[in-house]
Amino acid sequence: MARFSEGNYDIVVIGAGHAGCEAALAAARLGLKTVMLTLNLDSIAFMACNPSIGGTAKGHLVREIDALGGQMAINADKTALQMKILNAGKGEAVQCLRAQCDKAAYHREMKRTIESCENLKTVQGEAADILTEDGKVCGVVTDYGGVFGCRAAIVATGVYLNAETVTGEVRKKSGPNGFAPADRLTECLIRLGYGVRRFKTGTPARIDGRTVNFSECSRQDGEEVTPFSYLSESANGNAYPCYITYTNAETHKLILDNLSRAPLYNGEIKSTGPRYCPSIETKVVRFSDKERHQIFLEPEGGDTDEIYVQGMSTSMPHDIQKSMYRSVKGLENCEIMRYAYAIEYDCIDTLDIYPTLESKKVQGLYTAGQINGTSGYEEAAAQGLMAGINAAFKLLGKDPLILGRDEAYIGVMIDDLVTKGTDEPYRLMTSRAEYSVFLRQDTADFRLTPRIMGTPLFTEERGRIYFLRKAWLDDVSKRLQARPDGASAAAFCAAHDIPGSAAGATYADLIRRGASVADIRDFFGILGNAPSEILKTAEAHIKYEGYYKKAEKQIERAKKLEEKKLPPDADYSKIGGLRLEAREKLERVRPVTLGQAGRIPGVNPADVTVLMVWLATSKKNA
Repeated sequence: MARFSEGNYDIVVIGAGHAGCEAALAAARLGLKTVMLTLNLDSIAFMACNPSIGGTAKGHLVREIDALGGQMAINADKTALQMKILNAGKGEAVQCLRAQCDKAAYHREMKRTIESCENLKTVQGEAADILTEDGKVCGVVTDYGGVFGCRAAIVATGVYLNAETVTGEVRKKSGPNGFAPADRLTECLIRLGYGVRRFKTGTPARIDGRTVNFSECSRQDGEEVTPFSYLSESANGNAYPCYITYTNAETHKLILDNLSRAPLYNGEIKSTGPRYCPSIETKVVRFSDKERHQIFLEPEGGDTDEIYVQGMSTSMPHDIQKSMYRSVKGLENCEIMRYAYAIEYDCIDTLDIYPTLESKKVQGLYTAGQINGTSGYEEAAAQGLMAGINAAFKLLGKDPLILGRDEAYIGVMIDDLVTKGTDEPYRLMTSRAEYSVFLRQDTADFRLTPRIMGTPLFTEERGRIYFLRKAWLDDVSKRLQARPDGASAAAFCAAHDIPGSAAGATYADLIRRGASVADIRDFFGILGNAPSEILKTAEAHIKYEGYYKKAEKQIERAKKLEEKKLPPDADYSKIGGLRLEAREKLERVRPVTLGQAGRIPGVNPADVTVLMVWLATSKKNA
């Protein structure tokens, strides 16, 4: 096929899902001439599964994306149907915001944002090849022969690479929701040195809300909450209800009696699926002692009757699906509008990429999102943002932005991917973070926004809001170190059952003993004009102060190892004292720092000591 020029760009982004959108916007906002290729303009920021944003650990990611100048939080706030805080009864570290969004509105809003972004062009077309010269990216070729010259490329293909949907006995070459798959790029990635594997995910049926008996279900209303983005004035917290129902013995019997027709159990599907989001047939088989499984009925949009049946994803045949869904209380007469399916797709081995998300084999080639083996819109968007920033920074001659495990959940996720790899769709959880109390969702801007200061991502409006919130927090924290008069403090302790003597106690001391900042505000008449979000943050800082001091020592020790860079061309086979397993793992991962080396499975503390001595000796002899 004859090739022709489509022009020259700084960065080409391949894919327009949640990773691609964030990557393209970040690169363009940083001043780089950017083009984003997508198989279909109608699939920009498409929510192929549940149109929800946030949730456990994922809500933390959304706040972090916003703190670094990303778009997802703003988009979610604008298109929310319902919002609520999850884990409100637990500690602040695991509390997180979740929004049920309008699927169509989310797509339209993101498409509008992209089309109005300076330096960013969007083109419908399939990327078929990535061109290199002297080990560096120099262009992307479409299936029609168009060549987009570039200095960097970001591959964010989601679940579209060689995608096939599976439902019962039917297998189709298809991307999600009937969109076309991307069939041409996998061979190119293998040729460029990436290891490729096959993963699977799935989605439940969408049913007609007019055929659901909601009176048989438990209603779940939203809440008025602080939006994801501090740039948003408000969010639509309680506009649409969700509902809860449950599977039952009849549902389970239908599934068990038809496992021979289930692709997950008859050998039709051999790829690896997500452990933390299993299909309903997997849940019934794996948890055979459970009498029922919880099902959420959630709206897909404000202008449609489609209902998403969360918790009931399946790849069962259509005839079984119909009976299965109708066995659930409240769904006895439900009509299926879109049947459930599983989808298999290609992704890469993330041990082939650096913490910047750049390829170890080709300079200027980055990957982000589900191609990196992750699951979830939020994980994808976070990687896209980091890939866009780092690709732009490299072309601009700036140092890369690499976030530590103590700085951000984004840092935890990327470090997990590039250090440990993943043999299954990776999902971020709060339990993956060693320092989760430092990474609360309410501190995302304080932790991360300073990292984009001095760049176009730190806009005038973002700066205004950041410095205002910082001033409020400093002021409230200072006021809480003051001491109330003795009589008032004693009266407060008696009224609120606060243990210990009130003599000489500061307001912060009272919080450490169990008082809430709200009680202090109301009783003593202080802090009355401070924003509630700031009061919660100040209270959490005081409550976890002891933990902070202890953890800071661990973080300081870890940072010393992170500061010790390992040479990229190190020959680990020639370093005496390293165990054979450690040598093999170090050669495979090629860690950037001594700290990263110590987190590689199979590399123990003794191996790290050997590396430390070798590194010191190498520098001395250099």
